[in-house]
Amino acid sequence: MNRSLAVLLLLVTSVLAGCATHPAPQLRPYTAEETRQLELEALSRRGLSFDEYQQQRAALTRQSSKPIGFDRQGEMNAERSIKLLGRPS
Repeated sequence: MNRSLAVLLLLVTSVLAGCATHPAPQLRPYTAEETRQLELEALSRRGLSFDEYQQQRAALTRQSSKPIGFDRQGEMNAERSIKLLGRPS
């Protein structure tokens, strides 16, 4: 009798604790930039050779749709290296 009462009490406590917890927050879809960053992080964890890593990283970064060069404020995009003639960069 004592054992069944303890099991019943444990079961009721776990059910009530489960009902009292907040539901999981709504999952939002990842943005394109977040998806790209997650792919690059996963690529760095794969343990590929240097050549394979560079090849796959180049394929991932080519997919980005960021403009190359100057933005509207006249600042250079630092993600791409562009050599200017007559200027050290």
